[in-house]
Amino acid sequence: MAERMKMRIAVVGAGALGLYYGAMLRRSGLDVKFLLRRDYRAISSGGLNVTSPAGDFHLDGVSCFHDSAAMGEADLVLIGLKTFDNNRMVELVRPLVGEKTALLTLQNGLGNEEILAAAFGAGRVMGGVAFLCANRGEPGTVHHLGQGAIRLGEFGGGVSDRAQAVAGIFNAAGVPCEAVADLMKARWEKLGWNIPFNGLSALTGLTTDRLLAHPPTRRQVTEIMGEVIRAANAQGHSGPVDPASFITRMLELTEPMGDYRPSMMIDRLEGRRLELEAIYGIPLRMGSEKGVEMTRTRMLHALLEAGEKL
Repeated sequence: MAERMKMRIAVVGAGALGLYYGAMLRRSGLDVKFLLRRDYRAISSGGLNVTSPAGDFHLDGVSCFHDSAAMGEADLVLIGLKTFDNNRMVELVRPLVGEKTALLTLQNGLGNEEILAAAFGAGRVMGGVAFLCANRGEPGTVHHLGQGAIRLGEFGGGVSDRAQAVAGIFNAAGVPCEAVADLMKARWEKLGWNIPFNGLSALTGLTTDRLLAHPPTRRQVTEIMGEVIRAANAQGHSGPVDPASFITRMLELTEPMGDYRPSMMIDRLEGRRLELEAIYGIPLRMGSEKGVEMTRTRMLHALLEAGEKL
């Protein structure tokens, strides 16, 4: 317990995901520092507010920074940047890295661990997938709407003592977390949800419940999920994913979310860039390299890309 309390955690990329998980870790008594942009003034002066079905809470005296160079070295860097900002990731993370610093990216899609490994060495790098329903509210507020479990693992594979220890830290903070042996398999499984729901919601303006309530769009969701799982199974992971049981499980998880707006839908509605390369571009190329043509996914990518501001 004493070692846990000494752990220094830095959050880089404090959107809804970074704010929520950072807040949960901070509430559990850990030393958490946030690198902030939009929310800096609100949180530094008024603290951080979290609304949640599990109970609202407020944190005072939150450590906020504009510049990662002022944050000092961390034991664990939690990265939640939008993937279109990955060209800045290394420069933001570098001042936080000491001799034993571990890096954990909870970003969407594929390709994030590779960037960190190239800059800091593969041995430092972990990744995770977060099935989290959360949105940012007014500055200084994050709305946790449901879910929140994390599956994390080593970039190099296998279940390490370090991954289990980090999972334990999240669990102790009230965040269900599991250490997995095959991180890339877990990433592809998350894509099985992200690719259909993010893309279809962003294009149509329909929330997840409306996509599932309309039989033709529900069918498209399941067809796209199956396509992603076929590509995933071609990658040579530790074991195949059964498409039928996977699709059933994803629909059972999604239906209780109600009128949920996926992050890509919100980004499109608010005129922000979309995370197209990590969620669509890289998976499409990897599927194609293994002889799996993801026709519906390719159409989604093309339509989403056409709607981006030049």
